[in-house]
Amino acid sequence: MPAPLFPAPLTLNSGMRARDAWPLDREVIHLNHGSFGAVPSVVVEHQDALRRRADLSPVEWFPRIAERVQEARERTAPFVGARAEDSAFVPNASAAATVVYNALQLETGDEILVTDQGYGAITMGAERLARRFGATVRTVALPLLASDDEIVQLFTDALTPRTRLIVVDQITSPTARLLPTRRIADAASQRGVRTLVDGAHAPGLIPDAAAVAGGDWWFGNLHKWPCAPRGSALLVTTAPDRDELWPLIDSWSAREPYPTRFDTQGTIDATTYLATPTAIDFIESEFGWAAARTAMAEIADAGAAVIAEALRPYGDEDPLTPLPSPVPSMRLVRLPLGLGATREEADALRMDLLDEVGVETAFTSFRGVGYFRLSAHLYNEAADYEAFVERCVPQILSRAGIRRADSLVLP
Repeated sequence: MPAPLFPAPLTLNSGMRARDAWPLDREVIHLNHGSFGAVPSVVVEHQDALRRRADLSPVEWFPRIAERVQEARERTAPFVGARAEDSAFVPNASAAATVVYNALQLETGDEILVTDQGYGAITMGAERLARRFGATVRTVALPLLASDDEIVQLFTDALTPRTRLIVVDQITSPTARLLPTRRIADAASQRGVRTLVDGAHAPGLIPDAAAVAGGDWWFGNLHKWPCAPRGSALLVTTAPDRDELWPLIDSWSAREPYPTRFDTQGTIDATTYLATPTAIDFIESEFGWAAARTAMAEIADAGAAVIAEALRPYGDEDPLTPLPSPVPSMRLVRLPLGLGATREEADALRMDLLDEVGVETAFTSFRGVGYFRLSAHLYNEAADYEAFVERCVPQILSRAGIRRADSLVLP
């Protein structure tokens, strides 16, 4: 198999390499943008300036924070295809889910449907909601390579007269695939069932992510692919009962309607919200978001190919996992059998490789199989994936008990 062709390193309008726009540690290889993001230097500097203003004059800053957050909402909401009046800033996706869960009323015996590809913290929140009312949580098992039609049918078949809520990912966290959330939500709505769409990974990867998701509520992280400061996410809803949604902290805006009651949260550091439009504008002005998605897909494809080629001789199954509905920036590469079989083992492998060989990665587990969840951003280059092959693959093979790890060469 010929070696994959990597796209040339991206450059900024100034001619500088794209990777130099991010203040990432040059001694570390960064291949896990999807978990915690990475904030461009220009955004870091803007947020620092905002914090400096708050520190210079707190009495000027905090009484006017609501109007500043509202302006940031008005600039950010269109990026996900939403109106500002339907959108509220929250610290992260899990916080958004908690806001929705706190507003719901169930009865004993009611059901919540989740999936076996959902994000663990969101599922745990659904379980807590169920315990409050004596309801139950049922898991819809989604085969990794199931088609969209098959997935919609699985949800339709799982609905019962007691089903009240579906919680479903727009892009699955452990398996990096796009799910047909609008079709699922439409089918559920016909049966009187409401849908909460977890779009944690969607902003930036899916144009107008909130608008196309469907469902009663949608939320998405802005610190991931849009590169906003950590602690910035949007909750979007047009549901008629949205005035039952309350911030996690009661503050002086508590008597305001949704979403303005979310604009003031005491003395939290709202600069994460205020700096978000700068991050979105940075990608747009330097690359254009459509071109950025294309570039991330090309980088991810080439990176996954070179890593899969290095692992291919050491397993019976092709390590390159062809998902039916891939997203631009993430790919799945299967690990040798037995490695990363549980979430705990996958997490331990991530930290071991960071500590031992200086590579940031994400490993996931699905149905007893471990995967490298590759996630690429505009700062990644061919050398990053070559470093994974040189540094990480020998460690992976050694941990899997596979010999000849020391004879590994680049494809």
